[in-house]
Amino acid sequence: MRHRRLASFLRRRRPTSRPATRLAALLLAVALLPLLPGTAQAADPPPPSAPGARSAVAAMQPGWNMGNTYDAIPDETSWGNPPVTRALLKKVKSQGFKSIRLPVTWGIHQGGAPGYTIDPAWMAKVRQVVDWALEEDLYVLLNMHHDSWMWVNNLPTDHDTVLARYSATWKQIAAEFRDRPSRLVLESINEPTFTGTSGDDENYRLLAELNRVFHRIVRDSGGGNSNRLLVLPTLYTNADQGRLDALAAELTGLRDPMVATTVHFYGWWPFSVNIAGYTRFDATSEKDLTETFDRVHDTFVARGIPVIIGEYALLAYDHNRPGIIERGEQRKYFEFLGNHARERRLTTMLWDAGQFLNRNTLQWRDPELFAQIKSSWTTRSGTASSDLVFLPKSDAIPSRTLSLNLNGTDFQGLRHGSRNLLKGRDYTVSGNQLTLTATALTELAGDRAYGVNATLEARFSRGVPWRIDVITSDTPVLSNASGDTGGLTIPTRFRGDMLATMEAKYDDGTNAGPANWTSYQQWDTAFTAYTGDSVKLTPDFVSSLKDNARVTLTFHFWSGAKVTYQVTKAGSTVTGTTV
Repeated sequence: MRHRRLASFLRRRRPTSRPATRLAALLLAVALLPLLPGTAQAADPPPPSAPGARSAVAAMQPGWNMGNTYDAIPDETSWGNPPVTRALLKKVKSQGFKSIRLPVTWGIHQGGAPGYTIDPAWMAKVRQVVDWALEEDLYVLLNMHHDSWMWVNNLPTDHDTVLARYSATWKQIAAEFRDRPSRLVLESINEPTFTGTSGDDENYRLLAELNRVFHRIVRDSGGGNSNRLLVLPTLYTNADQGRLDALAAELTGLRDPMVATTVHFYGWWPFSVNIAGYTRFDATSEKDLTETFDRVHDTFVARGIPVIIGEYALLAYDHNRPGIIERGEQRKYFEFLGNHARERRLTTMLWDAGQFLNRNTLQWRDPELFAQIKSSWTTRSGTASSDLVFLPKSDAIPSRTLSLNLNGTDFQGLRHGSRNLLKGRDYTVSGNQLTLTATALTELAGDRAYGVNATLEARFSRGVPWRIDVITSDTPVLSNASGDTGGLTIPTRFRGDMLATMEAKYDDGTNAGPANWTSYQQWDTAFTAYTGDSVKLTPDFVSSLKDNARVTLTFHFWSGAKVTYQVTKAGSTVTGTTV
């Protein structure tokens, strides 16, 4: 499994989205392994899907995941979301979504062998949400979700038992929903994974077997299921070429015109979790995205087979943990993703476990970010090299220049509140270089209190405006501290600045920390900075340190400031000192 798929697999097992230490360490190790291409190849290209399948998938764009709800363990409210209401579905529809993906974990609501009967009360809950969504004229993609790693993954070692349970489960689901309208779509399994196999070839055979069983059960159940759109995933729902080729071979064998395919995408892994210094949505992240979507397009869409990006977001995006991925870099990622998905005719379904839409208030937690996502469904927006302009606290204020990413738009000006800034006096534009003058910045800074002094909007001919915060800051100040195996809290005066990342090296120049393949450690695994008064080193970071070996930390801030700090562990005690 490729690193970003492993990360997404681990991330959504827990309501906190924070993987266990051992699994996180494994994730970091796997991130370095080169992915060997799969050997499965279709002898003949898969036949194109029927026009009805292609038009249905196109009509599902854009889609929204009701994540961490009916897939939650053990019940729908266990992972922090309230019970589903009809008002939630109405809200989703009103925001422009055309479909919902309804992830459901069935296994914890089942009886034993041989019937594996699904709890009628649980089935009734799922049925109610499906019907509500259909009544709102939404498409519904219903699946089997965390069962994939809870018991389906044991298929290699307990083949007959797992297959019997899988078959019994899908027979019940198929029978329950056989007469629902064609806007109900069924997905065989979420992020399929198998334990104890000999490698990809065996994994591909097992997934093909599951998909064939699913396909046969649904089709044989009759009613609307005879011609219902069915969605089949790649191994791990991963978009590397070997995974795509294996699924293409499956489609060649099935020869069913009412089938679509699905993969997931959470971004270039180092950027999506803030590790190895990838704090920006840069050319490497863009290349990873474009190559992924291009492979999917060339393997399926170009052959007339529709594709659903069944989940997309950023792995570490969480409203409860701000700062991991800087706000402007998030916006650039979602703007770029929406555009390239449109260009490649991919239907996208936003993974929302409650971090985007607050289901208690039915309000977007970050309306500006959602506006960017929504705009990307239909057009491009202009952005800039940064959304942060830092000014010194005491020295004379200079002019500041940002590079504009026009993305095919025309720059139309700057606004502060209801006032348009004056070109020439307040700003100048030369090519794609936007310069804010010292005069304008001095006025905007006001009394130069630490933090955001003013917020500007860069406006373009299409899309949404680009926010620019004018910030007064000084180099942050860290203080001496002591801790233990539970971690180290470093008192910090941020003085208007914000932490971007942290490097860790021993005196001999080797890397320190859980991710010892890079000096830039992972936010949340090695360090955090969620409060305005401290930076915290995690228990994982402390436990990874060598005894009595000094470590120099370099904290990188978004203003460009760097602050060094030294840490030493001796037994169960860890001390930190300023440099």
